[in-house]
Amino acid sequence: MEPVYGDLLILSLALIVDLLFGEPPPILHPTVWIGRVSEVIEKRLWLGRPMLERLQGVALALVVVNLFTLPTYYGLDLINRYLGFIPFLIASVFLLKATFAIKAMELFTVPIADAAKKGDYEKARELLRNVVRRDPNQLTDQQVLSATVETIAEGTVDGVTGPLFLYSILGVPGAVAYRVINTLDSTVGYQDRAHLYIGWFSATLDTFANYFPSRITGALTVISSAILNFNSSNCLRILESDHARTASLNAGWTISAMAGALGVTLEKPGFYMVGESSRMLTPTDITKALRIMKLNVLLFTILVCVPLITICRMLAPIV
Repeated sequence: MEPVYGDLLILSLALIVDLLFGEPPPILHPTVWIGRVSEVIEKRLWLGRPMLERLQGVALALVVVNLFTLPTYYGLDLINRYLGFIPFLIASVFLLKATFAIKAMELFTVPIADAAKKGDYEKARELLRNVVRRDPNQLTDQQVLSATVETIAEGTVDGVTGPLFLYSILGVPGAVAYRVINTLDSTVGYQDRAHLYIGWFSATLDTFANYFPSRITGALTVISSAILNFNSSNCLRILESDHARTASLNAGWTISAMAGALGVTLEKPGFYMVGESSRMLTPTDITKALRIMKLNVLLFTILVCVPLITICRMLAPIV
């Protein structure tokens, strides 16, 4: 099968598998193993000197990325050569699916909306612990809803369009490399003292990896809001005015676009506030955000992934 058609088939099947079955068991999930390996290596690093920590941070990122990406590349190549296309297809679909999560976002956030609808914000706070780093006990009811919507907005890139973007350019190994980089950013890329130097390189790699997907996804949010009859003009306005209000160079694009589309203000206390509306958030905004996320993924697949896969695979023999 031609590379273009093969990779489009892999992408289509991976999306279907995600929507039907969600995440693989933790014991089989590459993201779990990436986190475990990075934590094991981090515990063996020498701390105390900023320059040494920075150098070790570079080594940590490069080692873990190659530890998962190279076996993916050579393993799939061997499977294709000696076992045939069907086993190669199955392995590729599994690995690609493991790099993104659409159904999981719904499974984690809908229960928060359901608890909030019942007025049980204590349960909502407990459920929120599964999706955010911030302490839910320090959040007001409105901030609980905001954190959930922000997670969906930012998670569209971290959890879906980011890995699909690199898959479109570099195939399954590219998607795996993205997942390693993003996981490293989550485990060692914190801005606290313990990870300030160790995690700087992982955080920088994550910023580069998400540069284009975040901006494309922000723009697609404007289109999605128009299709879904949300406030597309406000979405574009807030995207333009507020995308730089977050410390992250990338997160603000999707968070501000989501705030504008829903006509709300999203806030991470002490860090940022995007949007200009005084309308109170409601649990329904969580389900609306999920609708925008799903449409964003569909549009990203059709408008970005398909053209990129076609162009990159056609150019590959020339390069």
